[in-house]
Amino acid sequence: MAYLLGVLVIAVGVAISIALHEIGHLVPAKRFGVKCTQYMVGFGPTLWSSRKGETEYGVKAIPLGGYVRMIGMFPPKPGRPVRADTTGRWSLMIEQARQDAQREVGPEDAGRLFYTRSVPKRLVIMLGGPTMNLLIAVVLLTIIVTGFGVAAETPKLAQVYACVLQPDAPVDAACTPQDPPAPAAAAGLRPGDTIVAFDGARVTTWDEVRSAIRASGGRPVVLTVERSGQRLDLPVTPVTTERPKLDADGNTVTGQDGNPVLERVGFLGVTPTRALVRQPVTAVPGIVGNLLGQTAGVIVRIPAKMVGVAQAAFGKGQRDPTGPVSIVGVGRFAGEVASAKGTLTPISWSDRLAQLLSLIVSLNLALFVFNLIPLLPLDGGHVAGALWEGLRRQVARLRHRPDPGPVDVARALPLAYSVATVLVGMSVLLIYADIVRPIRLGG
Repeated sequence: MAYLLGVLVIAVGVAISIALHEIGHLVPAKRFGVKCTQYMVGFGPTLWSSRKGETEYGVKAIPLGGYVRMIGMFPPKPGRPVRADTTGRWSLMIEQARQDAQREVGPEDAGRLFYTRSVPKRLVIMLGGPTMNLLIAVVLLTIIVTGFGVAAETPKLAQVYACVLQPDAPVDAACTPQDPPAPAAAAGLRPGDTIVAFDGARVTTWDEVRSAIRASGGRPVVLTVERSGQRLDLPVTPVTTERPKLDADGNTVTGQDGNPVLERVGFLGVTPTRALVRQPVTAVPGIVGNLLGQTAGVIVRIPAKMVGVAQAAFGKGQRDPTGPVSIVGVGRFAGEVASAKGTLTPISWSDRLAQLLSLIVSLNLALFVFNLIPLLPLDGGHVAGALWEGLRRQVARLRHRPDPGPVDVARALPLAYSVATVLVGMSVLLIYADIVRPIRLGG
């Protein structure tokens, strides 16, 4: 039941995200006077529809996107129509698309065509959808960050080592007689202790504790810890040893050979616990920026990653856990999150909800970045066309030449159909791979 509930939550989240994306196009289009004849969530056969005014609102059978039909997306080609005996298949297809677009335009619609809107207005209309996805992600991420918290290391100790292991030793390696005792164990620190002060200075984050430890090698200090509701002062002297160098974000610095760079720092012999820590709302922009960078990196690598997906789906290769997934894979993740059981402590429903919301955040960030790719039929393709038209008009104005008119977006239809075919093929492959060789959160 929990698994199905998780799938239902993500399905509703996807549907709402798609619907709001299309509203991001619909509202400014109507505001700028463009006639919108259809607002549809999904593709394929219509499951339900209702007409309100001049617009038909509905839901279709395949929930892999949506669209708003606006009249006048393609400007008419000046001159005579293309004849079948004087042109090729692609030109005929382009001309057919133009004629189909013109059939939607009645005499009363002359001033309500999409291509007659100014470049700024068309940019607002086409960017409205991706912007809505970004707004959904920011709102949900703000709820997660300030309400549930972000997984972070805390000053509460998860483990106290008995000895000082070598820098390259596994975390669970056993101590040998040659390994010196760790200062933390010798001082009486225990798992579950929370460090609240370091040598008299109050500390509230693990980063503060770690920085103080690394700077105190060979110097006696006093740790103030909370244990079972009591505060204890424990004298300890961190040893100086070689440990991996860390950057400003606490990540290990590696050299050109890929191995960690070592430096001599203070070492205590403890590891922190990880827990959800609430963040101030001012932390949201930085987190959004980092996630957008990571999402863009993943999308750029999708073509190369699809090779591994195909090998895993039709051969014996393993799925890359950081590779792309389809809506089926996202549904699996949601089900696993909702039905997961903690190994040591139970997972609360608030933690499950936070993880489900995080999946919806990731999905909306992916939709935002993906739709900005400057290729038709994506929103970014129409944005690129509008920007190119604006540039041509500015150049013509500066050179005192006639207005070159609207960009003939219909000429890009062969590329649009090719891109659409590739996207459909990738979607089918990902869905198949997520069924026969799924990626599981537990590995």
